[in-house]
Amino acid sequence: MDEKIYYSAEDIAKMLGVSMGKSYKILREMNKDLASKGFLTIAGKIPVEYFKEKWYGGAKEVSA
Repeated sequence: MDEKIYYSAEDIAKMLGVSMGKSYKILREMNKDLASKGFLTIAGKIPVEYFKEKWYGGAKEVSA
């Protein structure tokens, strides 16, 4: 199983070209949204599919 299920703050910082602090802020906001919808979350990580849907409008291929 080589394909990632979750992106970390480091992954997001690299993809978006932002600082680690900003990537953690993005993660907190996305995890808060998921939690409000009843999903369990992991601090410092976000599901890949959810990130793609929210950030890229559902794009299936995003190069990191």
